Amino acid sequence: MPAICRTPAPPLSSTDKGIVLFIAALAGFLTPFDGSAVNIALPVMAAEFHLDAITLSWITTAYLLTSAVFLVPFGRIADIYGRKRIFLYGIAIFTGTSLVMTMVSFPEMLIAIRLIQGFGGAMIFGTALAILSSVFSPGERGRALGIYIMAVYLGLTMGPFLGGILTGYLGWRSIFLVNVPLGILACLLILWRLRGEWAECQGERFDLKGSVLYACSLVAVMLGLSTVPDLKGVLLLSVGIVIGVIFVLYELRVPLPVLDLSLFTKNRVFAFSNLAALISYCATYAVTFLLSLDLQLTRGFSPEQAGGILIVLPAVQALLSPVAGRLSDQIDSQVLASIGIALTAVGMFPLVFISESTPIWYLVACLVVLGAGFGIFSSPNINAIMSSVEKRYLGVASGMNGTVRLVGQMLSMGIVMMLFSLFIGPVMITPEYFPEFLQSLHYAFLIFSLLSLVGVVASLMRGKGHPVSR
Repeated sequence: MPAICRTPAPPLSSTDKGIVLFIAALAGFLTPFDGSAVNIALPVMAAEFHLDAITLSWITTAYLLTSAVFLVPFGRIADIYGRKRIFLYGIAIFTGTSLVMTMVSFPEMLIAIRLIQGFGGAMIFGTALAILSSVFSPGERGRALGIYIMAVYLGLTMGPFLGGILTGYLGWRSIFLVNVPLGILACLLILWRLRGEWAECQGERFDLKGSVLYACSLVAVMLGLSTVPDLKGVLLLSVGIVIGVIFVLYELRVPLPVLDLSLFTKNRVFAFSNLAALISYCATYAVTFLLSLDLQLTRGFSPEQAGGILIVLPAVQALLSPVAGRLSDQIDSQVLASIGIALTAVGMFPLVFISESTPIWYLVACLVVLGAGFGIFSSPNINAIMSSVEKRYLGVASGMNGTVRLVGQMLSMGIVMMLFSLFIGPVMITPEYFPEFLQSLHYAFLIFSLLSLVGVVASLMRGKGHPVSR
């Protein structure tokens, strides 16, 4: 069926563009704030619900899993039915589930609500970047994306600090309660001031079969990683990989796929920029999760103290992202992004050698270098991705970028769960298991360091990019 691409919303004034950017930035703040704040609260939640190490990891992974499963489909749905509509629904679901999280009374419900919350997160991730890329021209897009990424990192920055304070004084449920007024504000602003709609491919068919194959592959892989080395885990992991191959073969034959693989096979910048992002997120996401547990469990720090230390990483990211975004409008992203991911490897490797007696200044120095590396990498890399595709693919590109981020984060947690399963097992992390816990940390940081080096190669292989004229 041929594409029926309708005329998008008319160009917006500078004031309207500023309002769109504010709404996107507010939504961009919400979801990472929630995730980073929850990581700080995990030890308290584990104590309340008597959670073992692997189940504790699922509080974070459940959200990432459903977000990753539905992000590409919602990017495609947004291109067909309207990005603003899907964006609004996503914030509404995220806000509603945040309110329900304050009423959770048993662990199964905790993980179930996190799964639904990830569904709303997928709608947000799959549309925010596409809306910004629709509104801002290539010459001003880097600055807008830099501000958006700064808001994301501001959420990451405030999450550990405020999450620690809220958990310490008001309990972990207060973290989710904070999301409610911010989510309501975002919904009201969308309804009141976000004019027009963006649906360049209205009328095209949605690839349901491809979406189901994609979802089954991701779910099987993550369930497998969480239960390795058991036979069940190996089988699930194998099944997930096989379904993933079937998904790729199916998508290559479908006229209107949920994920147009020609974006990867015919667009070198798009393919290798996404690969570099996947590796980078896989190498960095679990750092905060692991150090939060290390600081609170093996060192006895309070949630407030741990948050005060971990705030360094996203704070540096937030400071450098808008600068790197502006530079990416003048300097080729290949150079900036490659420097950034190389710095990530430099900051990661020293963490391989941490112990219970490692001084705090050592951890802080590593976090500063990690934050600088990812701050320099992220905005130029996203600008390269979004500038390398035609306008009709912006929703898919946005969804793909968000999916790469979430799949990378999910695989990062998958590596951690696999190491916990290998070295600790399904038990609570009590003092008698601290040596095994630290051994898991050492192997995790070693794997992440090696992945960062591979990411440098992927980033360099993209070549020099040239924005698609729109």
